[in-house]
Amino acid sequence: MTERIDEKKLKTIAELRSILEKRIKETATELEGLRIILEFVDAKLLEKGFRRVEMRKVAPAPPASVEPAIGSEETVPLKTVAGDLLANFYVAEDSVRIVPAEDKTFDVNTQPFMPFLVERVLTKMQEKDQEAARTGGITPDKILSYNIIRDGDVIREVAIKNVGSERLRELKSTVRWTLEKMYEKTQSD
Repeated sequence: MTERIDEKKLKTIAELRSILEKRIKETATELEGLRIILEFVDAKLLEKGFRRVEMRKVAPAPPASVEPAIGSEETVPLKTVAGDLLANFYVAEDSVRIVPAEDKTFDVNTQPFMPFLVERVLTKMQEKDQEAARTGGITPDKILSYNIIRDGDVIREVAIKNVGSERLRELKSTVRWTLEKMYEKTQSD
């Protein structure tokens, strides 16, 4: 009887370990994003000549809008093979916004969002740009950056800056494939 209890405890501990590993990986990705933003801010401060600015208390901003921004964005619908709208892909000069369709709910924990789209695609592009910036190939303000706007675990928008025209097609097909796989998983549940 005690062996069964010990086995259950061991299994629970192993599951907790797995959860901790996942959270550490997510936190590391978030930390890397914050470092990139800090590098960008530092570069801008140096570029503009740093001077101390008195900070005023500002009322909290309303929640980030998931509606298309007014301006020169091109809207590209991302659809399943069957024609269901997954999301709208808003393309501006050097940025992209992915806004899920109103009738779709995509959870950040649904595969393959984090391991594929975020870690293997966006983070790798970011790392490549960071290396190019270190070697002088690009300026630090041209490093790809992304922000996942969430409501809890539900994805409301993915904003990507410094995309560049050469990455646009790759991102469009990668995002469409990822969302389609996520949608299939929600349909089978």
